[in-house]
Amino acid sequence: MAIYGVALLAGCMFAGVFLGDVLGVLLNVKANVGGVGFAMFFLIILANRGIDKGWLNEKSQSGISFWSAMYIPIVVAMSSIQDVVAALSSGPLAILSGLLGTAIAFAFVPVLVKMGSKG
Repeated sequence: MAIYGVALLAGCMFAGVFLGDVLGVLLNVKANVGGVGFAMFFLIILANRGIDKGWLNEKSQSGISFWSAMYIPIVVAMSSIQDVVAALSSGPLAILSGLLGTAIAFAFVPVLVKMGSKG
């Protein structure tokens, strides 16, 4: 069961890391900016789309559920190695981007709830 869904997870991770690297270059930051978050977003969207459209069989759905459950602890472990002190001391951009990202995430909660209640 666990092997199913690995290709989708890997593809989402590659796309997310690439997008995070591109965003880092555009913002003139020598780091990946949000790559793991983008990967999680892609995984959620593609897994739900695959289930809704019927192109994921039962084993693939089960494998994706397994890897989705494993992904959250991995992200927590990865974020624990980030240098928060260096980010905060580097200027207000780090604080502003964190606050802006949180505000946007909170703003999308009602939109997602509304989308979920339609289905």
